[in-house]
Amino acid sequence: MDTMTIIGLLAAFSTTFSFVPQVWAIIKTRNIDGISLSMYTVFTSGVFMWLVYGILAKDMPIIIANAITFSLAFTVLCLTIRLKRKLERNTASDDMSGVSLSQ
Repeated sequence: MDTMTIIGLLAAFSTTFSFVPQVWAIIKTRNIDGISLSMYTVFTSGVFMWLVYGILAKDMPIIIANAITFSLAFTVLCLTIRLKRKLERNTASDDMSGVSLSQ
């Protein structure tokens, strides 16, 4: 294997698996503080486009790296949306707890 291939593989591995700690932290703690929904939406869309590009170009390294990255980024995105909605529902119900509907 030449140096360029090794660097490419290390780069693909590093960027692809950089999402694993974030996914694990969200699953473990249910804490999404600091997660930017807009950033993950744009990023996940971009990774999906790279995946489509890899499929059209029949470039297996791009397909594999971006399929894994897409799965992990999409997981972070879905967990963030789900937990934000749950937090909003809980906040709304807490706000209404002291309100009486009867007169």
